[in-house]
Amino acid sequence: MTVRLVRDPIDLAALQAVTPADGALCLFVGVVRDDNGGRRVLRLEYEAYEEMALPLMEKIAAEARERWRITELRIVHRLGRLEVGEASVAVAVASPHRREAFEACRYAIDTLKASVPIWKKEFYADGEVWLDKPGESPITLS
Repeated sequence: MTVRLVRDPIDLAALQAVTPADGALCLFVGVVRDDNGGRRVLRLEYEAYEEMALPLMEKIAAEARERWRITELRIVHRLGRLEVGEASVAVAVASPHRREAFEACRYAIDTLKASVPIWKKEFYADGEVWLDKPGESPITLS
């Protein structure tokens, strides 16, 4: 299992490890889009409470391994400044069968987004907004 927080572009090819027993590789990649709620997004910045985020990401990977028959699970989340079109997060799951790979991959990304302290700031032409702050509504800065 590999979990990482990185400040450089995510190497998607490096995530795609399979064994001879694997019949499936499920790869989810979250990408910076140019629109959110009708506002044109110029770029994003991600921050994390790294000392807490990495152990929680490890826990998600371990839980997925307990729930599904998978051979590998890798999670990488990017921090810092990202431009539209760049990968912000990637989850790769290898398994002998596709059902387990899909289910474990979905579990990992959904659980990461709901519970890991990683925050996103969106930049627009007319301001910026922190999103995903636990227990808070979006904070608008202008």
